[in-house]
Amino acid sequence: MAVVVASLLWFTAGPAWAWSFIALSLAVLLMHHLRELAALTKWLRSPSIESMPSAAGAWDDAYAGLYRLLRRQRQSTSRLSATVEDFRRAGAAMPDGLVILAEDDRIEWCNPKAEQHFGLDEQRDHHQSITYLVRQPQFAEYLQAARYEEPLVLRQARTGDRILAVQLVPYGDRQKLIISRDITDLERVETMRRDFIANVSHELRTPLTVLCGFLETLTDAEPGDRIALLGRSLPLMLTQAQRMERLVADLLALSRLESANNPVCEERVNVAALARALYQDAVALSAGRHRLLLETTSTAGLLGSEDELRSAFSNLISNAVRYTPDGGTITVIWEEKNGEAVFSVRDTGIGIDPQHVPRLTERFYRVDRSRSRETGGTGLGLAIVKHVLHRHQGLLEVSSEPGRGSVFSAVFRGPRVIKGGDS
Repeated sequence: MAVVVASLLWFTAGPAWAWSFIALSLAVLLMHHLRELAALTKWLRSPSIESMPSAAGAWDDAYAGLYRLLRRQRQSTSRLSATVEDFRRAGAAMPDGLVILAEDDRIEWCNPKAEQHFGLDEQRDHHQSITYLVRQPQFAEYLQAARYEEPLVLRQARTGDRILAVQLVPYGDRQKLIISRDITDLERVETMRRDFIANVSHELRTPLTVLCGFLETLTDAEPGDRIALLGRSLPLMLTQAQRMERLVADLLALSRLESANNPVCEERVNVAALARALYQDAVALSAGRHRLLLETTSTAGLLGSEDELRSAFSNLISNAVRYTPDGGTITVIWEEKNGEAVFSVRDTGIGIDPQHVPRLTERFYRVDRSRSRETGGTGLGLAIVKHVLHRHQGLLEVSSEPGRGSVFSAVFRGPRVIKGGDS
C-alpha cells in the first residue's frame, strides 16, 4: 500500500514528496516494531500465557508460536511435577528408608522411613552431609570404602536399639541412593532361633550324657558285675529317658500349637468338670505333700479344644505343685468376675520376683535353673500355656510376690465363654 502511494506521489507531486512519504512510512514501521519488541522484552522477564501481548501481522504469528511453545512447556512441567509428586508419594509409602545423596554425599532428599531410621528431617537437613548426621564410624567407613556389594548392619542405639540393614547404590553422575531396612524383628527371631537350638541341645545333653555313661560302664563291666550295675543304673536311666520324652512331647505340642494348619477344635468344654479331674491329678502328683483346695463357683463353659485347655491348665497346676514347698496350700479356681471367666491356680509357694514375670512364657526361661531341673520341668510349660490361651482368645495374668506365693490366671472373654452351664 505504501509503495502505491509513493508511486502516485512520484508522478503527481515529484520525487521529493515520494521519498519523504517513504521515509515517514519506514519511521512509523520502525516505531511499531520497537514498541512490539519492548512489549516482548517486558513479557519475557516473566512469561505466562495469561499476560502474553496481542498484536497483528508478523508479530501475531510470532506470539502464536510462543503461545504454543509455552503451552507445551506448561504441560511438560505439569507432567514432570506430577511425576515428581508420584515419586514422593511412592517413596513415602515405601517400607524401606530411601536417601538420595549428591556427589559430595550431601542429602538431596529422604523419605519419612529414612527420617525414622537415621533421625533425619528432610527440610532441616537438606544439603547437609550425611556423615555429620549419622555419626557412626562403621557407616562412614562403608561410605568411603566404595564396596557396596554387601549391606552394612547398623545398630542405632539412639532410636531404641533398632537394627538396620543399609545398602548403598551408586547411580547417575556420582550420586548415591541409600536404602535402609529395619531388620530388628528378623534379628530377634534369629536370636530366638539360636537360643532355642542351644537350649534344646543343652536340655538333651544332660540325660544323654547320663545314659551314655551308664551304657559305657555296663559295656566295659565284667559279665558277673553287670547284674548289680543294672540294678543301680536302670532306675536312673529310666528317669533320664522319661525327662527326654517329656521334652520331646512338649516340643511337639508347641509345634502343633504354632502350626497354621492346625485350627482350634470348636467343642463345648465343661470347665468345672475338667477342673475337678485336674484337681484329682494334682492330689496324686502332690502325694500328700500339700493341702489342695478346689473352688468351682461358675457354671460357664468354654468353646474350644478340651485337650489343649487340659494341657494349659495342667501345666499351671503342675508348676504350682513343683514350686510350692511341702505343707503349702494350692487352690484350683474356676469363677466368673467382671464379665470374664477365669481359671486360676493360687499357691503359697516361693513366689517370683517382678523382674522375671514378663519373661516367664519364653521358651526355656527359668527363674532358678537348678531348681527347675530338680523338679522335672522342661522349661516349656508356660510357653505352651501362652500359645493355648492365644488360640482361645485368652490372656495369662500373673500375680506373684517372693516368699508369699503366686496366682496364675487364664482369663477368657467374648464368644469363647458359654454362659449358664450349656457346655
